Amino acid sequence: MNPILEIKNLSIAFNQNEVIHNISYALNKNEILGIVGESGSGKSVSSLAILGLLPKKISKITNGSIIYRDENLTQLSSQPFQKIRGNKIAMIFQEPMSSLNPSMTCGKQVEEVLLQHTSLSKKQVKEETLSLFEKVKLPDPERVFKVYPHEISGGQKQRVMIAMAIACKPDVLIADEPTTALDVTVQNDIIKLLKALQVETKMSIIFITHDLALISEIADRVLVMYKGNIVEEGLVKNIFKSPKHSYTKALINSRPSLDTRLKVLPTIQDFLNDSISTEIVSKEQRKKNHDKLYNKAPLLEVLNVEKEYITKSGWFTKPQHFKAVNDVSFKLYEGETLGLVGESGCGKSTLGNAILQLDKATSGSILYNGIDITKLSKTETRRLRKDIQIIFQDPYSSLNPRIPVGEAIMEPMKVHKLYASDIERKEKVIDILKRVGLSEDYFNRYPHEFSGGQRQRIGIARTIALKPKLIVCDESVSALDISVQAQVLNLLNELKADFGFTYIFISHDLAVVKYMSDQLLVMNQGKIEELDDADIIYDSPKKEYTKKLIHAIPKGL
Repeated sequence: MNPILEIKNLSIAFNQNEVIHNISYALNKNEILGIVGESGSGKSVSSLAILGLLPKKISKITNGSIIYRDENLTQLSSQPFQKIRGNKIAMIFQEPMSSLNPSMTCGKQVEEVLLQHTSLSKKQVKEETLSLFEKVKLPDPERVFKVYPHEISGGQKQRVMIAMAIACKPDVLIADEPTTALDVTVQNDIIKLLKALQVETKMSIIFITHDLALISEIADRVLVMYKGNIVEEGLVKNIFKSPKHSYTKALINSRPSLDTRLKVLPTIQDFLNDSISTEIVSKEQRKKNHDKLYNKAPLLEVLNVEKEYITKSGWFTKPQHFKAVNDVSFKLYEGETLGLVGESGCGKSTLGNAILQLDKATSGSILYNGIDITKLSKTETRRLRKDIQIIFQDPYSSLNPRIPVGEAIMEPMKVHKLYASDIERKEKVIDILKRVGLSEDYFNRYPHEFSGGQRQRIGIARTIALKPKLIVCDESVSALDISVQAQVLNLLNELKADFGFTYIFISHDLAVVKYMSDQLLVMNQGKIEELDDADIIYDSPKKEYTKKLIHAIPKGL
């Protein structure tokens, strides 16, 4: 093989603390190499080192070399590095919104790269940018050229980032979690696009993700990283068919299967401790549970609900009417988990907000225990808040960074006058922290001191502190690593069994929704496409839209 890039015995330290331990690997010409591992495994740090993008004051390459075309990049000063970065070696970042400049049009941002690294005239640069937008299959390239990043969808923003990265026809493209926050169908489109571009340009790609199933869709070879080490390396098909390291086995199996429903999802620790439970929920058990669930009066009835927005773009233009939720009706029963899926913009979060009374429905009724909550006064709605709660997608932005987490969990208890004193409330909070797998000494810590998975547990603790009846989980595991996701899903199911919670589980990750749900509601453009038992919809979807969603799920090999 003829490597274009070689990492040799690379070690990296942050504030004298070594985080990458003597790793070595090669990227061959015309190859897609997958690097997989969870947050903190070192996959992004080692890739930022290739581009010389490690934070200067706190990090240091303590050992090893990075060889690109016989040149050691670790020895380069910033001037010659600028000729390589973005030109010969380019990168697509995880979050396009924070990587694109919000004050520049999309076209200008790509033009800037071409003006810096090529000798094309201004006219040629514009033509080349439009041609790149066509190449990455952006709809209406002329329009995208003129608009700002906030005016296009997440998938389109990611395509602009890809256009920028491939503008100078790089030898090496590093794609760092480029599809994590995207819908399953958009994710599928981006994977196909990157593969097609690689075949056309013969560039080498390093594709970084925490999702092994996704790697199987795109990569030739894969490295598995864990705690700053490469623990396994090989052809994708070999790693999937016969993984050797227990961490790799855990990554493959922590993701919910589409074929069998395990009672408890295995986590990394289960594999490392060899303590995996293989108990499954049989079809008979599921049917028995459903017969019991649906034999009662519904807890929630949504009847012909609509949510319409009116937008006005100028003084003399007619207002535009847009129905985000269009004539939606369904029933939800106590103890049930209703899965709500669909692509971005389908109306699923808008529907969740209407049920929570955070954004009131334009028309229709929402009956909770037989009472139409759309007609409640402000005081009655405030009382209802105790019963209907939400777990957010990003717990960090929903927690006050200046308040210790124990106080944050106590706060809603005080608002709703639960328990007689702060001493009693603190005892309850400590019980709840333990219940969600956190210890008592976390009470006085601040949100920034926790990992993403721990913050999500704090978010759950805050929600269950009020003993609600109905919880809306809005993309509440989508940003988590595979094994942390498994822990949180297990926790949600345990809490449901212990406290009799009812969930509306909103997500774009269909494998997770199928695992969690009793019934499944598929939304498209504000309307219900299908509503049935989750297993029935997965086994035999009736609508083309549902088939497309299911077909786009990364299946692994």
